Amino acid sequence: MPIGIIILIVIQILVYFGVAEEMLNEMGLTTSMAFLFLTLMILGSFVDIPISSEPVVTLNVGGAILPIALALYILFNVEEKRVIYRTLLSVLIAGGVIYGVNTLFQFEEGHTLFDINYLYPVIAAVISYLIARSRRAAFITGALGFLMYDLIHLGRITLGGIPGEAEIGGAGAFDAIVLSGIFAVLLVEIFGETRERLAAGGNKGEKDRDNKRNFDRKLVHSEFGELGYKEKEEEQQEERGEDDEE
Repeated sequence: MPIGIIILIVIQILVYFGVAEEMLNEMGLTTSMAFLFLTLMILGSFVDIPISSEPVVTLNVGGAILPIALALYILFNVEEKRVIYRTLLSVLIAGGVIYGVNTLFQFEEGHTLFDINYLYPVIAAVISYLIARSRRAAFITGALGFLMYDLIHLGRITLGGIPGEAEIGGAGAFDAIVLSGIFAVLLVEIFGETRERLAAGGNKGEKDRDNKRNFDRKLVHSEFGELGYKEKEEEQQEERGEDDEE
């Protein structure tokens, strides 16, 4: 069984038990919508729609049509235009980088130390995180980045006269698309959440210091008046200076 289908089944189980509910909400999806989409994507992975016989071009339902439909749905529900522009930019860049890497290194199946279907998802995931930095944009970039590469390949064999076949979203591309979407969202979840917590911790510390300072100000004002507050503030500055010297 392809790794992409196995991953989708695992995600279905997690969605069913509500593990990914918060992440789905951030992407603008309900649990039922996600479960239905995953089911259709699994079934659609076995359906190839013939587009052309010379050269041979096919369009996979589960690996191309459904990811595009879901990506457009998520994108149309994004209110901030800035996020939309970043998402589209990251999709184009991801497709171009994947195409460039594949052209530059000329990977051949059975002659590399690793499966390139795992390399492309990592490329798309990293680009989506660096440019888009949101769960919605990350998923869209991960899912459509490799499809963009497929479309570039399609253009080469149809317009450039290069011999070959184009299985858009099918075969190994299906696994790469699924992995790209998952990797991209996980990157945002892991690194994005960590960054937000660190930032929140720093902001909390500054807020606590400001609150303490305001409390001291009110307390001294109430007991000693403005003159007393100034004296109190001078004492605190002297204490901080002594601490720094130590």
